[in-house]
Amino acid sequence: MPRCKAFFSQYSRWSRTVAQAFILAVVTFCIILPLCCHRMLYSYYFFKSMYLDSMSEEVLQESLNRGQDALRFWQRATTTASRFSHIVQHPELLVTVVTARRNNAQDFHYLLQVMQQMSSLLGGCGEQRCAEVLVCDVESGPHENQDAKLLEGHFQVIRRSPLEQQQRNQERVNTFEREKRDYVFCLRKAQELAKPKNMVVLEDDALPKGDFFAVIKDLLSRRFSLQTLYIKLYHPERLQHYWNPEPFRILEWIGLGLVGAMALLLTFPYLNPCSFSFTLSANHLLFFTLYFMAAAELVGRHYLLEVRRLSPQFYAVSPATECCTPAMLFPGNASLRVAENLDGSFCVEGNAKDIVLYHIARTTPGERSHSVEPNLITHIGAYSSVRPNPPRPRLL
Repeated sequence: MPRCKAFFSQYSRWSRTVAQAFILAVVTFCIILPLCCHRMLYSYYFFKSMYLDSMSEEVLQESLNRGQDALRFWQRATTTASRFSHIVQHPELLVTVVTARRNNAQDFHYLLQVMQQMSSLLGGCGEQRCAEVLVCDVESGPHENQDAKLLEGHFQVIRRSPLEQQQRNQERVNTFEREKRDYVFCLRKAQELAKPKNMVVLEDDALPKGDFFAVIKDLLSRRFSLQTLYIKLYHPERLQHYWNPEPFRILEWIGLGLVGAMALLLTFPYLNPCSFSFTLSANHLLFFTLYFMAAAELVGRHYLLEVRRLSPQFYAVSPATECCTPAMLFPGNASLRVAENLDGSFCVEGNAKDIVLYHIARTTPGERSHSVEPNLITHIGAYSSVRPNPPRPRLL
């Protein structure tokens, strides 16, 4: 009889715990998270059919307004001399902004938006400049890049010579190879002009975040930067999930689940308003590890990464992935090595310059590549300069 009572008592406790775990999971994943996350763009709970079109239009309108504001800003500033138009030799950091005319997005003035933000960030550095900045205009069409023309009184703008331009226009190459050659030209011309110790290359739709220079300074102070070919400053938010073939993310995901589970189970003896019967046992630790891992993935890793913006030292550095190159940091003389390696490759669709760079870093002995998270720029380019564009771009 005592054995039966002990058995039924143990079974009752076990079934009660299983029921609590089931109810907790249902309430969390089927009620609380859907209610909280259904308007979060990079969450699995995002109601795409309900919100995507309206959010896309809202972002496009915001970008258009910023573009018009930037246009007025630079038009008003045209009569004022700028201290950024003169490039000093051997700067600690040179920022090169690569730009071309975008026929479908002229009213958005991406370049002017980026340079207005850059001007603001540089102005906050005080007397000691954070960086030297120049614009590399690779436009080769019959019309001028009017945005680059407007900036000539404020930043140094470099272009191909008429002879180089003529030779470029005579070359019959695909769009991706042309984009790569433009990139190499800007790398070499910027290096030749300023001979910087480190270089950042931004595409003209890469809008820097407010802590852009503070984080780059911290990255360059870390030992790994002495042995890397490049550091990616942007990775598309839609590709930042934990459910990803990158091994470091799987380890980060498991670690997050374990830390969350341990913290919760250690708290229960002191704070347990719902009278849960969970204890610090292997089964309960496994359940809550999976619980926190699932919650983190469904909410979206992108949003968890934002916590790292509290300090430049909190930014994570990991091995680089293939996509993409709107913002790249080349420590030391890495920009020359990148230019030389890119010159030896031919780009086509499916093997654009970002893929080529990734494989160079993976296959060249002694070379490494890294990526920083969260992103240091916002990619505002809804309209591409190298690919066909839909009438109204969407966020996803």
